[in-house]
Amino acid sequence: MTQARVPLSQKRMEALVRERFAGRRLVVVSNREPVVHQRGANGKLKVQQPAGGLTTAMLPIVQACRGVWIAHGSGNADFDVTDARDGLEWPPENPSFRLRRVRLPPDVEAGYYNGLANEGIWPLCHLAYTAPLFRHSDWVMYREANRIFSEAVLEEIGDEPAVVFSHDYHLGLLQRMLRNRRPDLLMAQFWHIPWPNREVMGVMPWMAELLHGMLGNDLMGFHVQQHCNNFLDTVDRGIESLVDYENHRAIRGRKSTYVRPFPISIDVHAYQQTAAEKPFEKVFPELAARTHGQVMLLGVDRLDYTKGIPHRLRAFESLLEQYPEWRGKATFVQIGAPSRTTIPRYAALADEVQALVRQINSRFGGQERWTAVHYLPEHHDREMLAALYRRADVCMVTSLHDGMNLVAKEYIAAHAGTPGTLVLSKFTGAARELLEACLVNPYDIEATAALIVETLRMSPQQRADAMRRLYERVCAHDVYDWATDVLTGLDEVSRRQEAQAFPGN
Repeated sequence: MTQARVPLSQKRMEALVRERFAGRRLVVVSNREPVVHQRGANGKLKVQQPAGGLTTAMLPIVQACRGVWIAHGSGNADFDVTDARDGLEWPPENPSFRLRRVRLPPDVEAGYYNGLANEGIWPLCHLAYTAPLFRHSDWVMYREANRIFSEAVLEEIGDEPAVVFSHDYHLGLLQRMLRNRRPDLLMAQFWHIPWPNREVMGVMPWMAELLHGMLGNDLMGFHVQQHCNNFLDTVDRGIESLVDYENHRAIRGRKSTYVRPFPISIDVHAYQQTAAEKPFEKVFPELAARTHGQVMLLGVDRLDYTKGIPHRLRAFESLLEQYPEWRGKATFVQIGAPSRTTIPRYAALADEVQALVRQINSRFGGQERWTAVHYLPEHHDREMLAALYRRADVCMVTSLHDGMNLVAKEYIAAHAGTPGTLVLSKFTGAARELLEACLVNPYDIEATAALIVETLRMSPQQRADAMRRLYERVCAHDVYDWATDVLTGLDEVSRRQEAQAFPGN
């Protein structure tokens, strides 16, 4: 077996960590863990490594400086393999970092994760017309979960100087809790979802407390500049502070928090390599047989109402209705990975999608060896997704609102410049980068259908040229470049903070 090539961007990132943050313990904090231990019905222990942008970006960083990753222990066998301090060295055959698992009591987990985080903050930040639900009991549990995370961080670092890099909307209070105990810590947070305007954010009853928590950071990162601007506007009107728009910072209690855009990306080389090594026919033999010779449209999503899956299905239905020549020739494959299944809104979405699939297949059935929609409502690993991406003639990324959307970049990486078409919602952060994509308003069903047909009529050379330009864009800024940008920004901010604290030096 040949050893995987390490991208130059990853080497640059690892060198930066060693050079700029030598002497500081690096701590990554997130709700989701990079390694999950599950025990099946047969009692056998299974290790799962979730494939996602966060894991891809952060693992090389914590490994480069033998850091600590602190996350909620969600696997049913997670604590069967940990030490007395709920941690383990990973990977076991050649440890390169410590994984510290956080125990959350069931009532805390329910209120913090399903409650405030995903029934409150998530719909509030995504303009997808699902009303947020705020319960005081959830807010109490959110605070408690953040406190438990903060205690885990403090236990892991002891008296050492440290860099704490936290992630997402689950941990909005963590930084202030840490700052109150350890003012010397260097802290950054990346908010992986949108931050809408201040009028929208003002709906949250505890917005002032959340902002106070987030302003415990030295650096606050979002995907795009508009989200940074919205955050500063929210701070300006929502909490006692001084907002310096010229330098993109908020000052509270003599402490500056700088706010910067950092568009996240993917491990381009890994996706390209995986797609090349895993032929679609071998990974999905049955689906390959059923779609042989057909034009394939693809959607890959968690089953979430922000992703616009029903709108996408209706667009394909409109295509078959308005352009009957594509019946029997074009098929749609939708991945719908289950998500947050205990929340009623998500359960209702699953039922809606299933009903739409049945409706479309019933309406346009009757042709031998052709099914209009193939719906796969389960999780798929990176190898399987890469094979699907490479096979798909069109990838539909039609989110109603999205901070970035990495599916768009994964599709581009898997194609590596070969003919393909990316149909992309204009309401994604990715639309600001991927200028050669076919941009759509997912709410305009008929126009989306018409644009898909227009792309299908393009020549292979036109489609290859567009994908080549998109591929060059994604290659120019991969996930390791993103991590390097964040850490470089944190280093620059720390130097500014020191200069302000000691102006005579």
